[in-house]
Amino acid sequence: MKAFLLMLLASGVSMASEHAHHWSYIGESAPSKWSTLQPDFATCGSGKTQSPIDISHAVVHDHHGSHIQFAYQPVPLHIVDNGHTIQVNYAPGSFITVGDKRYELVQFHFHHPAEEKIDGRGFDMVAHLVHKDAAGELAVVAVLLDSGGENGFLKTLWANLPKEKEHENAPKGVAINVADLLPKDRSYYSFTGSLTTPPCTEGVTWFVLQHANSLSKSQLDAFATLYPMNARPVQPLNGREINAAN
Repeated sequence: MKAFLLMLLASGVSMASEHAHHWSYIGESAPSKWSTLQPDFATCGSGKTQSPIDISHAVVHDHHGSHIQFAYQPVPLHIVDNGHTIQVNYAPGSFITVGDKRYELVQFHFHHPAEEKIDGRGFDMVAHLVHKDAAGELAVVAVLLDSGGENGFLKTLWANLPKEKEHENAPKGVAINVADLLPKDRSYYSFTGSLTTPPCTEGVTWFVLQHANSLSKSQLDAFATLYPMNARPVQPLNGREINAAN
């Protein structure tokens, strides 16, 4: 299953769309039912390090080597509505480094409301930036978004939303750099977790940026029109340690 997921990531195909007709966020195929929908979703119910989580009681680390170094480059926009979210597939050449680990950016997508909470507080949206390293291990950077001023980066994305689901839009002459989505303060929380969509594969390293960026109410409403709710509820910590790098 992990090799299959990595193949999808490497090709820029949405993980979610592979099971588009088998799970959802409401009704008979809602998150509480995911583990029963098909055998390879069992980890959604049996896993012990599931995501998202409510982040609290973080252990603070303030040493320089733990900081994320972002090396994101501008790329042509490739955006798709995969039936579960809006996703942007990212061309090779952008990455993060954390200590001696390097993770290549593959794609990013959005959840409304944000799946993560911090000390019980929710946020309006979150962008999940999905990366993988040379060994195929996954890492996700979560950028929280809350209502406020207009977000210039999102303005470009929303202006180029696909007209139909599961068809990628690649408008000529439109480039983006996801670095423009990041807050100025890149302090973060880190922990071991999982994919937040079926099959809920574990062994994913999470980096949740501590400071939210803003989006306007109209930008939030535009996404909510497409996806009124596409967030998995928070999952038990089961004794996991959460680290904070300031």
